[in-house]
Amino acid sequence: MIVWTPAYIGIGSNLSDPVAQVDAAFLALASVPQTRLVLRSPLYRTRPFGPVPQADYVNAVAGVLTGLTPHQLLSELRAIETAQGRERSVRWGPRTLDLDLLVQGQQRCEDDVLTLPHPGIAERNFVLYPLADIAKDLHIPGVGRVGQLAAQVSDQGISLL
Repeated sequence: MIVWTPAYIGIGSNLSDPVAQVDAAFLALASVPQTRLVLRSPLYRTRPFGPVPQADYVNAVAGVLTGLTPHQLLSELRAIETAQGRERSVRWGPRTLDLDLLVQGQQRCEDDVLTLPHPGIAERNFVLYPLADIAKDLHIPGVGRVGQLAAQVSDQGISLL
């Protein structure tokens, strides 16, 4: 028997037609085994995060129900990134696709592969704004409620597409 757990996935791209990359990611997420895509945020244009000069990003968040463990889901996300041309060469550098497992149920995890909830989630408007669009009442374990967190971050450098 599958136990369905809600999970939220951050999506970002700033290479190779970012809007198309994000749309393709939503389609790919809908085909992950034991996982159902149930929520899709609007797309946002955002300034890049980190020290590397690069083009603006297109960001969104997907809400899924999954029967996978967090590590299994993360493995599926990495496979989607690879299929869409992701190369991991420069930290915080430009990318065709970035998929981040933000939250999965009330689970917490911190190991060499995965940290849940995603670190830095409370400070990143490019995560909180689209997440608030689809789950503003979601409680992030150990962090707080999404709507309240989104109200506390700046809206500089982010706009709806």
